[in-house]
Amino acid sequence: NNQAMSSTATSIPDGGETARPEPIFREINAQQTDEVVEIESACMACFQTGTTRLLPTKIPFFREVVLMSFRCEHCGHTNNEMQSASEIQKSGIKIELQVKSVADLNRRVVRSDNSCVSIPEVELEIPVQSQKGEVTTVEGIIERTIAGLSQDQEKRRIDHPEAAASIDAYVDRLHKLKEVATPFRLLLEDISGNSFIENPLAPSTDPQLKTTHFTRSQQQNEQLGLYEQNHEEQHLLKPIAEDEWPIENLHGEVLQFPTNCPNCQAPCETNMKLTNIPHFKEVVIMATVCGTCGHKTNEVKSGGGVEPQGVRFKVQITTKEDLTRDVLKSETCSLSIPELDLEVGPHALCGRFTTVEGLLVAMRDQLDGTFFHDSADDTTKQQMQRFLNTFDDIMKLERIITLVLEDPAGNTYVQSLSDDDSEPDDKLTVERYDRTFEDNEELGLNDMKTEGYEQKE
Repeated sequence: NNQAMSSTATSIPDGGETARPEPIFREINAQQTDEVVEIESACMACFQTGTTRLLPTKIPFFREVVLMSFRCEHCGHTNNEMQSASEIQKSGIKIELQVKSVADLNRRVVRSDNSCVSIPEVELEIPVQSQKGEVTTVEGIIERTIAGLSQDQEKRRIDHPEAAASIDAYVDRLHKLKEVATPFRLLLEDISGNSFIENPLAPSTDPQLKTTHFTRSQQQNEQLGLYEQNHEEQHLLKPIAEDEWPIENLHGEVLQFPTNCPNCQAPCETNMKLTNIPHFKEVVIMATVCGTCGHKTNEVKSGGGVEPQGVRFKVQITTKEDLTRDVLKSETCSLSIPELDLEVGPHALCGRFTTVEGLLVAMRDQLDGTFFHDSADDTTKQQMQRFLNTFDDIMKLERIITLVLEDPAGNTYVQSLSDDDSEPDDKLTVERYDRTFEDNEELGLNDMKTEGYEQKE
């Protein structure tokens, strides 16, 4: 669907120029009425012809979606739905929310068609594909469940009084759940990785919210329509003769491959180059510039494997020289600033080769650019603005902080300013540590078979 929409939006007219200067998925705002697409579709209530409206847009703090609204003028039936328009993420996501107060019921929840929702305290589970994707709240999920169970209850009380009584008792439990007399857990698991629960304390960490990523199984990939191709049978890849393409040639070669812009989904090209970082290892640098919306992005991936131990860098920032340190942040590296109680997960910022200052600017820009500016209340806006002002003070060196980079894969590097580049200086601390079982699980190492893998189980 993304490719189809991108192709339509970027078709080339007779003049030979791009037909659509605007991105396909723009930030949601009140002036997007010109982008609404209306199509006729059948009403599922009266089977007359109704109207479906489609709006491609971007949700702040999340990603691209298509909002759909149906209305039938004959019977008045309405239906709203949300479908993810972004690519399927590299890994699935599990989100656990501890609901401890009534205010937690108002947290925004974005869930895709491929998400499973459960509340263990009341044995509630909403399976994958049983409901369409939606933008709702924690209370909205409970209310929709109550509405679904209460449907046809009057008839059920006559035909099946015992079943109706059981459902009434369960609905009462759900109503009491909304009073939050006792805390309960909301578990959201999405194999596509396109679901989200709001953190009202952003950009600080939320002790009630726990997010983990997992590697999909083959069955889950097939459920999403992702199938592994047998290259050996289809002869898509041919072996390269020895010394035909030596690694020395690859170092000087800039490769290009077609992709879609991560901002507007328009077709563009990504440049890729293999380079060597002194005192570290080989890395792959990728850069993309979109000719449609002008969006620029760069990403760095490690050219080597996972290190035997994880690594933790602590950088004290007190002078301008500290801001100029070179930093290679891998896609598995998380960031934190203890003085601000700020934590940024590994998936928030992609892998990049930059400086300490560039990393801080990227963190600030992402916080400022993805917050719910329009829908946030004044107190939340003021809290966020004070936090962003603190970032400005850090850039002016008016406040001393410690930047912590933690990478369980060990593929992150911070430049040392000492005379011997291989040894850390006074303001840089490097710690090597053994990974936990959870770290290995997230990296997919627990299921990796390195011996006897050629044998079928």
